[in-house]
Amino acid sequence: MIIAVATVTGFKNEIRRKIIGFGSHIQIINYDANNSYETEPISKNQVFLPLLEDVPGIRHVQVFSTKPGIIKTKTDIQGAIVKGVGSDFDWGFFRENLVEGSIFQVNDTDKTDKVLISKYFSDLLKLKPGDRFAMYFINDQPRGRSFTVSGIYRTSLMEFDKQFILADIGHLQSLNNWDSTQVSGFEILIDDYSHLDRVSAEVFNIAGVSFNADGSKLRVINIRDRYPQIFDWLGLIDKNVWVLLGLMLIVSAFNMISGLLIIILDRTTMIGILKALGMNNRGVRSIFLYQSVYLMVKGLLWGNLVGIGICLIQDYFRPLKLNPESYFLEYVPVNFNIIHLFVLNTGTLLITLAVLILPSMVVARISPSRTIRFD
Repeated sequence: MIIAVATVTGFKNEIRRKIIGFGSHIQIINYDANNSYETEPISKNQVFLPLLEDVPGIRHVQVFSTKPGIIKTKTDIQGAIVKGVGSDFDWGFFRENLVEGSIFQVNDTDKTDKVLISKYFSDLLKLKPGDRFAMYFINDQPRGRSFTVSGIYRTSLMEFDKQFILADIGHLQSLNNWDSTQVSGFEILIDDYSHLDRVSAEVFNIAGVSFNADGSKLRVINIRDRYPQIFDWLGLIDKNVWVLLGLMLIVSAFNMISGLLIIILDRTTMIGILKALGMNNRGVRSIFLYQSVYLMVKGLLWGNLVGIGICLIQDYFRPLKLNPESYFLEYVPVNFNIIHLFVLNTGTLLITLAVLILPSMVVARISPSRTIRFD
């Protein structure tokens, strides 16, 4: 149970963290924006921005833009999505997943031609830090830009690694004929994913209920609504865990019931003598239930040692690998949570003990005269 819960919650947390790293928790975009990466601009000078700072749980707000393009090297051509970032961009996620090179710096005065590409693009196009490549964008007419690889990241979330390149947002503003105040939208990062619904509702009440002076309207969308197929898939994993835990509890309950019955049958003479000396059925039952609790606690201690030990080995040495093409991860992640450990141990002990109450009533059917005479 410990291994099942630790690996499943670890898997969910890691996948969720990577998706949020690319798309943030909440986005504020133009209401007319469609699902493509060619977006309608909004102004980054919004009156509601100071109000967002007062919303509990919001950690950071940053601007972004996206635009599809085509990478061309001497031998290869590949489509990609350029995500433009500004000087306010939080590089924490990509810094953790950087495998080569360095993070480039963005300022509000001069555009930099440095970009961050994924390991997938690096291997496919044979690009390494310091290499230059051309990229073409289709507007009314094709327009090109030349970029220099600053660093290479790898998240193993192939659905995103195969798409995104990070660049200075100034290039996208120039390509779209936008001014320096126009962006695709805002990305909002929050402190705790469990507060996503509450924070999304508060952001919507601030930014999504009214019209701007130019008649435009903004849309507030959280990461769960933006990628429902991935989060629905993660939700199905929870059901699998509950089924698995239920089966384990049933097996453990049957094991304890059979063990208790064997102990009772093996001690029929002792039960008869105790009853003959005046002990009532309740007192005799309590002896066997105490013995059962002792055996369960002993088993739980060994189970915790083995389960936590295996999880620690996987957490530090990662011997169990995964195919990133299928699972979006290179290894089996684990997540330790004291509350999970407490609930698993306490729940298992109480449920199994409750199941043992019925078979312990066999004691009441044992006759002192018959068991002593038989002995």
